[in-house]
Formats: sequence, structure tokens, C-alpha cells
Amino acid sequence: MNNIYAVKGNIIFTPSFGKYNIFKNSYIIIEDKYVKGIYEKLPTIYKDILVKDYGTSLIIPGFVDLHLHAPQFANLGLGLDKELMPWLETYTFPEEKKYSDLAYAKRVYSYLIKELWKLGTTRSVIFATLHKEASKMLMDMFNQSGLSAYVGKVNMDRNSPDFLVETTEQSLKDTEEILIEYSDKYDLVKPIITPRFVPTCTTKLMNGLGKLAVKYNAKVQSHLCENKDEISFVKQLHPNSKNYARVYDEAGLLGQLPTCMAHCVLLDQDEIDLMAKRQVFAVHCPNSNSNLSSGMAPIRGLIDRGIPVGLGSDISGGHSLSMLNTIVSAAQVSNLNYAIKRRSEKSLTTSELFYLATKGGGKFFGKVGSFEKDYEFDALVIDDSTLPIVKPLSLEERLQKFIYTGDDRNIKVRYVAGNEVLEPVF
Repeated sequence: MNNIYAVKGNIIFTPSFGKYNIFKNSYIIIEDKYVKGIYEKLPTIYKDILVKDYGTSLIIPGFVDLHLHAPQFANLGLGLDKELMPWLETYTFPEEKKYSDLAYAKRVYSYLIKELWKLGTTRSVIFATLHKEASKMLMDMFNQSGLSAYVGKVNMDRNSPDFLVETTEQSLKDTEEILIEYSDKYDLVKPIITPRFVPTCTTKLMNGLGKLAVKYNAKVQSHLCENKDEISFVKQLHPNSKNYARVYDEAGLLGQLPTCMAHCVLLDQDEIDLMAKRQVFAVHCPNSNSNLSSGMAPIRGLIDRGIPVGLGSDISGGHSLSMLNTIVSAAQVSNLNYAIKRRSEKSLTTSELFYLATKGGGKFFGKVGSFEKDYEFDALVIDDSTLPIVKPLSLEERLQKFIYTGDDRNIKVRYVAGNEVLEPVF
């Protein structure tokens, strides 16, 4: 028999947007890395397998963070009284310069990966820096940790400080080297094409990255329509393009291969239609959008239009790496949006936001973020017995209380692709 085992507990997940599936005191059967079924009683065929019984704990899918900047972990909580462009110039670019020093990079990345593990983020989509060797090291470290990630060596060949800019040729060469070396090196850690954003990438560079994406069947990530000043700058740089999204599209970097775009706060109708047509992921980063005065992304409207949506911590524009914190912030932003729009756009519910933090973002990785049959088993075991529960609660209410009042201390066990993942040691 293959590697088969079961976990037992109170199981809750969202197979569809806003709909919980709940199994009290039940078993999930895992074979190799895949969910094979959920049962209230263990079938006879499985009577001899290992059962990991977690008692009354909640068993939920692992969290997926679709957008964060690994080198900015050191800047967490700094400079958040500025808007995007001044914040980049004052805090972000000077910090990212330091990642030519591999010893410094390893120290920060070690803290980051341990924190992701602690907070229950089992999969991430990550911006590194433009430094090739530090980007490779980050992929190696993620593989060592047992967590899953797409890691992007950032590309930027214009409108950047002298200490943080590449030539177009070197940027493409380094990116291709990483794609060749790492596309098939690890199962859970992969490279991703990462133009920082249009203002820092020439047309020649973006066209070259689009060709590399096709050549190596590589996924793509970047930023889109985050801030008014940023959008104005893009219009100035590309006066002949219809809008910001079309600049990416013209380079083959908007859904020709699986793509996620962070923020999407200020999309026009053409951009929304294009993203829906290409099934480009919109990554909602509520903490960052609030901190940097970018605005409130119209998430309900994007979902209604059929655009796939996930959540991102966007550290360090976002001030917390916790997906619990991100879910709560997304709920608060949605509620404010509902109030400001005179209740014309319904607030996002807890079950809907939980979906975005699990299966919604997990879709970018494949069959991830749910306990449906043949999904990869990413899971968190939640002991909520220390939370202030003074009356009987349903499993839905227990999950909501954990989201709003719990933290990493309630996460007792973490699984990624069927394997229990212990605290990383570097």
C-alpha cells in the first residue's frame, strides 16, 4: 500500500465561494500527498492505517499568500505614513540594495520563512530582488523548509536608483539562467517571471520576459493599478497604450501564461474585461492599500465578473505577514466600501474571505486550498481551546472566532502536500 494515513478532527473548508463544507469528528484519508476522501467512520479498507487523532481541534486548509516581498520583511511596519512612490524611494529600494550580500539575505530570509511557517502560510507567491544569487538562495531555503512557493527574481532596468538597476540584457540573462536551473529542480518551489511593475521595466525588457514565459512555460506576477500617481506615470511612459493592463498584455505578460496581479484597486472597465477574459488573478492586499493610501479594491465586483481573486499580505506595504490579519482587514475594507457606496455593493462574508485565503489563492498552485478529492493535502490543525469561548459554538462560529481573536499560538500542526512540516532550521 502507498503512503496512506488519516487525520481526524472537526473539518471545515470552502469548496466554493462562500460555502462551508463541515464534517464533525471525521476522518480525512490522505494517500501520498492527495486527499482521497472524508468519512464520518473509517472504512474497513483503511482499518490498519495510521490515524492522527486531533480530538476536538479544527482542521482547515493551509493559508495561501499570493503577494509578498521577501526582502521587505526587514522593513515591516516602517514608512507607512507615505504613499507608494515616496515609500519605495525612501524605504524599499535602499533595503533591497542590501541583498547583494548573501549573508544579510540569508539572515532576513531565515526569519521570514520561519514566520510564514509559524503563521500557517503554507504557500506563497513572492517577489525577491533583482539579485540572481540571493533569489536562488531563497528558493533553496524554501525547499529546505518544506513550504511551497513561487519565487521571482525581480526585473527592473529603468526609473530605479543607480544602486538598484540592471541592464536589459543582464536582467533577461539572469532570469533565463534561473528558469533553466530551477523550473524542474523542486516539486514545491518554482521560479516565476517578475517584472517589478511597468514604471521600472522598459518595453524591450517586458517583451523579452514575455518570450521567456512562453519558452519555459513560466507563470507571471507583477503589480497593477495600485495607486493614482503610479497609473499617471504609466500613462506618461506609454501614451499609446490604452491603459496600464494593456502595457502588460502587449508584452505577453497578462494571462497568456497563468498570471497574478497585485492590488487592482483602480482598474477601468477595459482592464476588468481583459482580466476576466484571460483569467488573470487579482490579488487583494487590504493592509497595503490602506497603509499607502491607495484605495479600496472593488473585490466583490471583480469576483462577480468572474476574475479569480486571492489575498496577499504584501509586506511591507502591508504591516502584517499574518493571513488572519489580512482576512480581518479585507473584511473591514469591504464593510467600509459597503457603507461608502450606500450599501450598493454587499460586504464580503467570513466564509467568502476564508475561501479567498485558501482555495481562491490556492488555485494559482493547482488543486490546492480545499479538502476535495484529489486536492493536495495542505492543512492546519487549530486548537482553539484557549480562546474566550464561554458558550457552545458551531464549527463556523469557532472558525470565525479563531480568525478574529486567534493567532499562531493556536496553530498546532502544519501540513504541506501531505507532509507534516516542522519549524524550519537554517
